[in-house]
Amino acid sequence: MPYPVVHVLFFVLCISAVAVYAAARSLFRGELSLKGSMHLLFLLFVGSVCSLFPDIMIIYNLLVNGTIEHCWAGPIPTHSLLFSLPAVLFGIVAGYAKYREPGRAIYLGLFAEAAFASHLLLDDISEGGCEYLYPLYEKKISVFSMMDVSFRGTGLFHYLMISFVSVFFICSVIMMVLFVLNKYGFELRYKPEK
Repeated sequence: MPYPVVHVLFFVLCISAVAVYAAARSLFRGELSLKGSMHLLFLLFVGSVCSLFPDIMIIYNLLVNGTIEHCWAGPIPTHSLLFSLPAVLFGIVAGYAKYREPGRAIYLGLFAEAAFASHLLLDDISEGGCEYLYPLYEKKISVFSMMDVSFRGTGLFHYLMISFVSVFFICSVIMMVLFVLNKYGFELRYKPEK
């Protein structure tokens, strides 16, 4: 299990790289205002908090039980997409409190979901799987170990499907963040040659 700072850095520097790049570019050009920097810090704060939500039970277990067990909140594994609902709701409520616009609040909820999923991806790398699909499928699934399947033993079609699903899941998390960041004004632009 990576430490909390690793989850935050992974989300900020890897998943939200477009926002960091756009802010750095604007800063060096002298275009970043105080309002713009506060906007970016708010987005990164919400994303960072939500990237830590799967480990939220550590605080409870440490205070009540004196242990750092963190993988279950009652019968629900905290490292599942079902448990991401509190992170999404936190993002929506924080977005509405800040912007007072339902549309922007929902985008921030999507951003929170991507932050939560980035935590699951990082734990998947280090622990060899998460209960992504609980309660539909109660066993651990590893997106990364599925990519290490050869097509000799499984067949070409099965190999291609596993490869597509694994890469698609990672790509969908990154695309969610890019979509939301674009709605909040952070973007990479294509400049046609002259």
